[in-house]
Amino acid sequence: MAEPPRPALGQVMAGCTVLVTADRRSDELAAALERRGATVRHAPALSMIPHVDDESLLAATRALVAAPPDVLVATTGVGFRAWIEAADAHGLADDLVAALRGARIVARGPKARGAIQAAGLQADWVAESETSAEVAEVLLSEGVAGLHVAIQQHGAGADGLDQVFEKAGATVTDLVVYRWGPTPDPAAVAASARAAAAGEIDAVVFTSAPGAEAWLAAVEAEGLGDAVVARFASGEMVAAAVGAVTAQPLERRGIPSLQPERGRLGALVRTLVGHYEQVESVALATVAGTLVVRARVAVLDGHVLPLSPTGVEVLRLLAAAGGGVVPRDKVLDVLPGESRDPHAVEVAIARLRDAVGRKDLVRTVVKRGYRIELAP
Repeated sequence: MAEPPRPALGQVMAGCTVLVTADRRSDELAAALERRGATVRHAPALSMIPHVDDESLLAATRALVAAPPDVLVATTGVGFRAWIEAADAHGLADDLVAALRGARIVARGPKARGAIQAAGLQADWVAESETSAEVAEVLLSEGVAGLHVAIQQHGAGADGLDQVFEKAGATVTDLVVYRWGPTPDPAAVAASARAAAAGEIDAVVFTSAPGAEAWLAAVEAEGLGDAVVARFASGEMVAAAVGAVTAQPLERRGIPSLQPERGRLGALVRTLVGHYEQVESVALATVAGTLVVRARVAVLDGHVLPLSPTGVEVLRLLAAAGGGVVPRDKVLDVLPGESRDPHAVEVAIARLRDAVGRKDLVRTVVKRGYRIELAP
């Protein structure tokens, strides 16, 4: 019998289903993951509502051009870029950048610093913890009494920085460039929660703390919080966060997460790929090549196997035994339905062998069960 056709996917994430919970730059993130062989599902937990034409933002921008601040706090890369773009749309960008050159510019993290540099400016200090608390601690220790402090807020607000600095004697200008809004597709988010609980997702990617909190809240609203946390905790599903701040909603629930050393999307992708490279390195070495069983598919020698969901579960059971014998009744346990007919096991194993295209991968051990044939 001829081997069934297989897509030749040599990428390390072949067979992985990755859930992207972000709205902004989701296409870029998905493309990077798909180039590594992943299948990407998209369920944005929040939407970003820009204030490009908001009159209060324009008025505050014009006021800063006329009377430049002593200190500027940039809280997010996306917000700072959007502010410059909004100013540019109204012919104010050059004047704004010129006005900010004399200010002490503080960045709440590497992404904000990158946006500042992209505008032709330089950050004088960067909060590597990416927290507003560190920004407040440093500026209050230096003293802000009598200074004019401008704060580019992130989507959830100013984290109390405005009130803290005002109490310390500063004049504060708030710049609301965008805000977080509800998910654009509640049904997709609910479906992603069910898929994560059901074992259909291998990894979930988070790019902001509000987005992570919103997705986890949606999971809990579906009554699936314990199931999803259990899958993360067991390692069956991986959480990947762009940084420590983004990971905080996960940590509050006891969910471990992968985090890159630098808070960038590219670094996040590389960290996730690195995780699966490690998975590949400890995968089962069989007579037919390296075998890795993902959430919904199995990859053998770099090829995704054309298996049914039942076939994946049977192969997962056999692979978990690491070459040991799996009794027939254990195989029966993972088959659908209530039948205890041994013939159902024989049929399932035969279909598995046909789909794999290698009769020698799954061996029958007479009167005992079945096992994966490992490489010599």
